[in-house]
Parts: sequence; C-alpha cells; structure tokens
Amino acid sequence: MEYFLEQVINGLQLGLVYALIALGYTMVYGIVKLINFAHGDVFMVGAFIGYFGFTNWGLPWPLAIVVAAVLCACLGVLIERIAYRPLRYTARIMALISAIGVSFFIEYFCSLKFMFGPNYRVVQRPFEEIYWSIGGVTISNIQVLIFVTVVCMLVGLQYLVQRTKIGAAMRTVSFDHDTARLMGVNVDKTISFTFGIGAALAAVGGVLFAIAYPQIWTFMGVMPGLKAFTAAVLGGIGLIPGAMLGALIMGQAEVMTAAFISSQLRDAIAFSILILVLLVRPCGILGKTQPEKV
Repeated sequence: MEYFLEQVINGLQLGLVYALIALGYTMVYGIVKLINFAHGDVFMVGAFIGYFGFTNWGLPWPLAIVVAAVLCACLGVLIERIAYRPLRYTARIMALISAIGVSFFIEYFCSLKFMFGPNYRVVQRPFEEIYWSIGGVTISNIQVLIFVTVVCMLVGLQYLVQRTKIGAAMRTVSFDHDTARLMGVNVDKTISFTFGIGAALAAVGGVLFAIAYPQIWTFMGVMPGLKAFTAAVLGGIGLIPGAMLGALIMGQAEVMTAAFISSQLRDAIAFSILILVLLVRPCGILGKTQPEKV
C-alpha cells in the first residue's frame, strides 16, 4: 500500500509539471485557436536558463526561476510577433506549419555549440534533497516545492483571468476578435500577453523539471510538450481546469504504468487513454460541444 501511495505522489509530481505546460497550450488555443507546437521548446529553454542561473550565474534558485520565467515570457511574445501574428487570419494550416517550423528552429539553434550545445547536462540541484516519512509513505522537499509552486501559480492564473482587466480582455478576445475591438480591447497586445504568460508558466515547469529529474538537453521539450498538449486535449482544450485535470491523469497513467506494468508501455498507455476518452467525449472530459462558426 505504501508503495502504491508513493507512486501516486510521483504521478502527482509529474502531472503538475505537465500542467504548467498544458496551461500555455490551452490559453493560446482558447484565445487564437492555434496549437503552439513551439511551446515544449520554450519549456526546454526555461530549464536551461534556470540551470545556468543557479549553476553558472550564482543566482539563488528562486531568483533563477523568476529570471527564466521573465526571459521565456519575452521569447513567447517574440515568437507570437514574428511567426504567428502575420498568419493569424490566413488558413489555419499555415499557422500550424509555422508553429512546427519555429519548434524545429529553436531546437536546432539551441543545439549549436555557442548556445546550449547538443549534449546532455547533469543538473546539480541548488539545494539538498530531503525526505520525510509520513505514515510509511516517503515524500521529498522537491515534491512539496512542485506542489506548492504549481498550486500558487494556478490560483494566481485564475485570479488574473477572472478578476483583472487584462483577464477580462483575454476572455473577450477568446469570444470574438472583432467584438473585442469594438469594445476597445487591444487584440494584438492581449494575444501577445497571453503568449507571454503561457511561456512563463512553461519556463517555471522547465526549471522544476530540471530540479526533479536532473538531466537536461536541447530536445527535452519534445515529449513533455506532446504529453502536455495531449493533456490539454484530454481535459478539454481551451479550459484551464481541463488542462489541469488532463495533466494529472497523464501523470498518473505514466507513473502507474511504469511502476506496475512496464516502463516501455507508459507512453503508449498514456496516449491510449486520450484515444478512449475522445471516442466517448470528442470535446474532452470538461469540454462542451459548440456549434462551428460558418
């Protein structure tokens, strides 16, 4: 029983990291109906910036996380401005191709020797890992850090979206761009802000991932990005609670499969869950079917 509970906690840890990436996917899709496939690579860049922050630059690890979030927010805005905005009102396939191109560019550009380099890097954790035994179940300070950080960021994001002026602008733009303009909303700035917030969340997820699983490289964002996108679709793309729910399901499915069935099947079973759910609810677990605009 203790082993099972420990795996549940491990699944929660992984699912919360996926959630930070999935939130960016779902926010961008909710506001511009675009799948930002470069989002997983922003996660990778955030992991490297955090790593350099507390390893090479001598920053305290909380400050390194903040620096990673700020720089990746700027990167997210830059990506939106250069690669996505010119194609916003063209055929959606054009924006999709552009997103894939941006993803490959970031990966291979960061693999250059004068950037991050192509090799794996072992992350020296900025603090000692501590374990506690509670009722026979072992938890670590890293798991507590991830839980507290993600919950605080989720609460802050919900407050931003539901209780602030920019949040009202985001909800208006997600409903209809032309209506938002008629109401005096600066659509371009609102979309850029959304990309920036999503990128900042992914960066925090990247640093936490690097601390929890201390090995990083320039293609590390591919699979977590794909799984986080799957989680967003699973929960209901465009919905913040849906992204959280889908990410937690993906984390549990992956960890439980590796622990009790086979580590080689964890990806297959995680994606199979997506297929099964979408066969029953094509809009996702929390999604609602809406009529298509014509």
